[in-house]
Amino acid sequence: MAGRGRGSTRAAVLLALLLAGLVSCGGQRTGSADTARLQRVLDRRAAAVLAGDRAAFLATGTLGWFENVRAVPLAAWSYRVTSVHGSGDDATADAELSYRVRGYDTAPVTVRRALALSRRADGQWSVDADRPAAKTPQQLWDQGRVTAVRGAHALVLGVGQPQAALRSYAHLADRAVPAVSAAWGSGWAAHVMVLVPGTLKGMAGLLGTPASAYRGIAAVTTGEVGGAAKAPADRVIVNPEAYAVLGDLGRQVVLTHETTHVASRAHTSSATPLWLSEGYADWVGYRGTGRTPRQAAPELARAVAEGDLPKALPTDEDFGFGRDATELARAYEGGWLACRMIADEWGEERLGRFYRAVGDHRGRSGSVADALRRTLGTTPEEFTERWRDYLDEQFG
Repeated sequence: MAGRGRGSTRAAVLLALLLAGLVSCGGQRTGSADTARLQRVLDRRAAAVLAGDRAAFLATGTLGWFENVRAVPLAAWSYRVTSVHGSGDDATADAELSYRVRGYDTAPVTVRRALALSRRADGQWSVDADRPAAKTPQQLWDQGRVTAVRGAHALVLGVGQPQAALRSYAHLADRAVPAVSAAWGSGWAAHVMVLVPGTLKGMAGLLGTPASAYRGIAAVTTGEVGGAAKAPADRVIVNPEAYAVLGDLGRQVVLTHETTHVASRAHTSSATPLWLSEGYADWVGYRGTGRTPRQAAPELARAVAEGDLPKALPTDEDFGFGRDATELARAYEGGWLACRMIADEWGEERLGRFYRAVGDHRGRSGSVADALRRTLGTTPEEFTERWRDYLDEQFG
């Protein structure tokens, strides 16, 4: 907030000019009549998308990505114009696109779009381009024609992927969902949406980040933490290049891991450390596979055997995707073994209670300590020493 004196007076004058439309950023603003005309065009455009009406869509502008989105099972699609810039027969506009995928989204996904416009002979706007706004992630249909495959517990949407490959993802998801429910319990949607772009670059485009951040990462899950009753569904986004080098077990573990994030989202919050959220997802992923700690945690096993026993549980920073691959692997393995230890020594039911208690805490401060005391009857210091002893027993 500006202080008193000349600075605040100047800010007030500038604000008044902006509100009066006398000053603009990024070009001249058009009038409210043009905005209203564009809103009516976008309303017709949205109705055409939902109806799959190609002719009606073309009546609002160029065909663009219309064919790309037709396979997506949409329950809702709408635009809200936020600003129009330009003069004469050409302009640009900013808009919000809101949409829901039928059977998955209980609230709309809302994203910013940048529109290129031209004026027709009748004075109406025509949409010449509809793209993600600057610094806004792409949607899958921005990358190409979407193919949809349904499983018993999954919807898989892919671009640049053969249908057989998408069916394999659906099969993995159909195995992951009941496996997660067996560990986590009920109280979640018990289905998962999987997005499979054509390349690592496509994955990065969906996340709005550089591709280098996810090289070697097989999949990530996006979603809203905190357990809102109505929210967009989590999306499991696959890196097809990293996924392709995994064996059958690795692919199943990864998709079960990501599905665990979907199931536990309502009880995952800023209070949840990454060693717990990632470790628990790995614990569910490996549960029932028969993999031993030495098989599933080779980097940590090597470190402990060489006398490098960790002094503390992994920090959130240890899970940064840009870190050294060996260090990142040790962080995941350490979190998994912490959760495995809880399941072994306190039982699987109390592991689930501990996870929920941490995530339901009001904030990060004290979340783990309070949950350890209430659900496991221990302290952070005692738990850490017990975990270090557990590592030494497994690998020493």
